[in-house]
Amino acid sequence: MPAPVTRIVIVGGGTAGWMAAALLARVLEKRAPTITVVESAQIGTIGVGEATIPPIRSFNGLLGVDENEFVRETGATFKLGIEFRNWGAQGHQYIHPFGKYGITIDRVAFHHHWLRVREAGDRTPLHEFSLSASAAYGGKFARPVEDPRLILSSLSYAFHFDAALYAAWLRRYAEARGVTRVEGRVVDVELRGEDGFIRALCLEGERRIEGELFIDCSGFHGLLIEQALKTGYEDWTHWLPCDRAVAVPCESVVPLLPYTRATAHAAGWQWRIPLQHRIGNGHVYSSAFVSDDEATATLLANLDGKPLADPRPLRFTTGRRRKFWNRNCIALGLAAGFLEPLESTSIHLVQSGLTQLAAVFPDASFDPADAREYNRVQLAEFDRVRDFIILHYKQNARDDAPLWRQCRAMPIPPELEYRMQLFASSGRVMTEERDLFAESNWLSVMLGQGISPARHDPLADLVPLEETRRRLGELRGLIRATATAMPDHAAFIATHCQAKAPGS
Repeated sequence: MPAPVTRIVIVGGGTAGWMAAALLARVLEKRAPTITVVESAQIGTIGVGEATIPPIRSFNGLLGVDENEFVRETGATFKLGIEFRNWGAQGHQYIHPFGKYGITIDRVAFHHHWLRVREAGDRTPLHEFSLSASAAYGGKFARPVEDPRLILSSLSYAFHFDAALYAAWLRRYAEARGVTRVEGRVVDVELRGEDGFIRALCLEGERRIEGELFIDCSGFHGLLIEQALKTGYEDWTHWLPCDRAVAVPCESVVPLLPYTRATAHAAGWQWRIPLQHRIGNGHVYSSAFVSDDEATATLLANLDGKPLADPRPLRFTTGRRRKFWNRNCIALGLAAGFLEPLESTSIHLVQSGLTQLAAVFPDASFDPADAREYNRVQLAEFDRVRDFIILHYKQNARDDAPLWRQCRAMPIPPELEYRMQLFASSGRVMTEERDLFAESNWLSVMLGQGISPARHDPLADLVPLEETRRRLGELRGLIRATATAMPDHAAFIATHCQAKAPGS
């Protein structure tokens, strides 16, 4: 019987590295492998992944942590969705809320009943049938309940948090479970001559660390997956043309909004992520359409409060490695690839990679079938997230700037084109078993970006129109009343999970 993996080496700390260390220490605690994180304090982390999506709660649950403690330790706030401004057209806005829209009526998806009454003249926006959206716009928050008979069960949420504090919190968690941190910079990677597997890392100061499984969390350069193993990179800038970002925190303002905001500008878009004691901001843009100085000026001109640091530039090439698992190395985070944080998927893709690794964890023989299955699942996950982000660019009606005209005219991946055509024709949303984004997510963005279905599901017509109007009106009223009764977002945090002020 093949021997178990007993030595795991993680290159790079930051969010990805310490997520890997924490989760592996948790799920492998009975096997008790040695887990070493090689990290250099001289190498900064990117730290743009401050906004998350609901699966992060499953990750925290797997770690067995108390959510209120997590929120306090990371300066977090709660997130009920993402608001998009100026994407479909200048002056237009919509929200992509987490959770469900309405309820299924006579086995027909809710949005088809909503489409039917809209065709009959009712202009009530879809987001008024989402508790998460109503609570977000009301500045409210409460945790959902499990009873499906209660409208509060339809709410879902994620978090905004300080990425540096999150990494530090995960480090404390991992080190308490036996993970060892080694300070140092990797200067060489030693490969085995017989099969090209990684044998050891050579660190400055003539130190050497051997391992069996190596996890590359070294950032864009991909120290192991690319520089040592020459895995290859698939460039997606022909679909997602933004190649730079500039980030800066600013002073917090009231109210403390429970949602992320993404505002489109002439050559890109700006994120706004509210934390307990500051707001994270950044401008993602295409250098083909705006200079770095102009992009920075646009960001600084659209802050809510005083900047708290100098703007920090970032360059990237959107895309992914051709494999995430190559020989005995697995790439996570920026070493695996980069997709702009428009739908807050960066941290989720790390989580997804770790969850899949736990599902096909190798023994010391490193059966190639495990790597093939891992790559099959994770490459498809990356591609589907890519398509969801492309949708925002492709489906726009802006004529005020060349970036948006270029994106509207560009060819897109066939599966995304099919999804858009199907929805435009019949209001039907194509989903697959492993899709990260569910029907409600695609529905939010396709409608928000201006795709108007030509027809609704004919089975919705089996319910008398007046009865449908009545049921939708009652549901809308219940959602509004429930949201109104929820605690204020800031008050909820103050009561349950207030972080200490910086420096206190």
